[in-house]
Amino acid sequence: MSSSLKTQLSNAVKDAMRARDSARLGTLRLLQAAIKQKEVDERKELTDADITAIIEKQVKQRRESVAAYEQAGRTETAEQEKAEITVLQEFLPAAADPAEIDAAIAAALEEVKAEGVTGPAAMGKVMGLLKTRLAGRADMAAVSAQVKARI
Repeated sequence: MSSSLKTQLSNAVKDAMRARDSARLGTLRLLQAAIKQKEVDERKELTDADITAIIEKQVKQRRESVAAYEQAGRTETAEQEKAEITVLQEFLPAAADPAEIDAAIAAALEEVKAEGVTGPAAMGKVMGLLKTRLAGRADMAAVSAQVKARI
């Protein structure tokens, strides 16, 4: 049986401390701080799904930072952000393969068409369905582009 994400994260922090891996440790501590902040704000214990959403948000922020740094010619900082993305992705579920993503998009489109929703409203409904089905397993920006092409 797998342990919770919070436990895995705590163990990873301890391992990084023992290995004296300061870059990895810093990333993990930032993630722990974000999780703790969310728990304090909402006054509840977070589930693995909540933690996965936080990790996805952190990865998305870093991808945007990488793009900005590369555009500004700051390749060293961009590489640092990419390394942080790699660390964060260890705690996300295994990525969905393209065939699985296509099948999920097709199924969601069929469901929305069966409800009789069309146009821009359909895009929102489809993305809502896909976000729950592919949580943490696909880059939702790329999925959104694929859905937009199909609608």
